[in-house]
Amino acid sequence: MERNAVWRAGELAAVHHLVTRGWTIIERNWRCSLGEVDIIAHTADPTPVLVFCEVKCRTGTGFGDPLEAITAAKLARLRRLALTWLGEQPRWVPRYRLDAIGVLLPRDGRPRVTHLEGVGQ
Repeated sequence: MERNAVWRAGELAAVHHLVTRGWTIIERNWRCSLGEVDIIAHTADPTPVLVFCEVKCRTGTGFGDPLEAITAAKLARLRRLALTWLGEQPRWVPRYRLDAIGVLLPRDGRPRVTHLEGVGQ
């Protein structure tokens, strides 16, 4: 599978995972000069939390689990991106967090999604 196709399929699997949990997708692939946030979403909680998601996808584990690619440096960048996005909003956001989503796309089966909440806080 071509690299862009893997990335798109992984992100779609992550979005599907969040939507089936009742989450609302606010933005996908939001970009600024610092980089890109893969997914920004609201949880389905009575008091929703705004979540900034970093998604990593792989077709196998030969180079490790997809979540292993989310390093401390990537989480620090995600935190800076989240603060930049929040700074551009007209309203104050009382609760937000950073999540990591790993997607494994085996050739012979359905995507396997691992969702870690509150990483890098």
